[in-house]
Amino acid sequence: MPTMVLEIADIKVKDGTADGFADAVREGIKYVSDTPGFRSARLTRGVESPNRFVLLIEWDSVEAHNVGFRESDNFGRWRGVIGPFLDGAPYVEHVDEVPLSIAG
Repeated sequence: MPTMVLEIADIKVKDGTADGFADAVREGIKYVSDTPGFRSARLTRGVESPNRFVLLIEWDSVEAHNVGFRESDNFGRWRGVIGPFLDGAPYVEHVDEVPLSIAG
């Protein structure tokens, strides 16, 4: 079993709402981070596609995200904050790290 799993949420937002979405994530991330098993979060924004964001969240396990967070009241609070900005449902998947050996 991995020691950590990374959630990748590929998010498209409505035209003209990117800055508001980033602010909403800053406000609403407290609902995510309050979940047992949450480790860290990072938000990125597309350079060529400025209405595209990728939210990267480290969890202890897939269950911490899918059960601990998504089945909690905080999930509804989170979606209430970011939902008005979304242009369709985010594409979400989980990945494990593959160690690399880089000689320098």
